[in-house]
Amino acid sequence: MPRLFIRHNVSNYDAWRRVYADFEPTRRHMAVIGDAIYRSVVDPSDVTVTHDFETVAGAKAFVESAALREAMGNAGVVGEPQFWITVPA
Repeated sequence: MPRLFIRHNVSNYDAWRRVYADFEPTRRHMAVIGDAIYRSVVDPSDVTVTHDFETVAGAKAFVESAALREAMGNAGVVGEPQFWITVPA
């Protein structure tokens, strides 16, 4: 199962979390089948999110979607996020 990692900084975690929660129906519609959120113990505004997909193509389409970029902007993501897709070894 492909897993997408997204790492970014947020200006306000609570505001980011509300937008993330509101984006849930869109994520599911875009083939996300699982997710988790992690915060750095050194810098709580450094957030890493994982999303699971059935296919690599689904993960790539999610990364390239305008809806994701818009949600990130609305959520207060600061700077350019890092994306990487992995598969089990």
